[in-house]
Amino acid sequence: MSKTKVAAVADLHVKEDGSASCTELFSEISRVADVLVIAGDLTDLGKPVEAELLAADLKSCTVPVVAVLGNHDHQCNAVDEISAILMKAGVHLLNGQAVEVAGVGFAGTKGFVGGFGRHMLGSFGEPAIKTMVSETVDEAMRLENALRKVSARHSVVVLHYAPIAETVAGEPEAIYPFLGCSRFAETIDRFRVSAVVHGHAHRGTYRGNTPGGAPVYNVAAHVEKPSGRPYAILEF
Repeated sequence: MSKTKVAAVADLHVKEDGSASCTELFSEISRVADVLVIAGDLTDLGKPVEAELLAADLKSCTVPVVAVLGNHDHQCNAVDEISAILMKAGVHLLNGQAVEVAGVGFAGTKGFVGGFGRHMLGSFGEPAIKTMVSETVDEAMRLENALRKVSARHSVVVLHYAPIAETVAGEPEAIYPFLGCSRFAETIDRFRVSAVVHGHAHRGTYRGNTPGGAPVYNVAAHVEKPSGRPYAILEF
């Protein structure tokens, strides 16, 4: 039985000036993979015109596309419009949902900040801190609900923010808390997960593992990968 090849990339940051077309990249991925996953920051400033440009580029992609939004996609408060544009283009856009494609289950959400391990931010003190932690907890719950819907033998978690510190290594330690949160690893390790992909940490490290052993891949386009290309190839 042939394996399903998943191409995963993040942080495309499509700009409204059209200075960096993804057409050739998507055509290439269509030749080497069965599914494309984009782990957030599809646009640079969260503008609908940027999403329209990405949708146009995606016409060159002949394999199914699964994606989550990232922090940049929220910048202009046009998430609903951006989401509608991408879904109209055929993208399986996940925000606490799951989808099965080519025999692989994908569960995804954006994720959020909060820090890692014993340095993880707690819900204590000012209302603003409690609100921040509450947002992270809500995102973790969205991920848990999505994972409960996966019935495929292999499952891939798609996040924008990192669930472990290992794959943000290379970034300044002072900003680690803003690159992800261990709450997502805790959720992931309650399920049987084949792989986790994320972006956001442009200067991070390609591979790590959750405490429970699930492999985690930082697929930000800027991170060096074994493929030698901006995307990683995972097989299931």
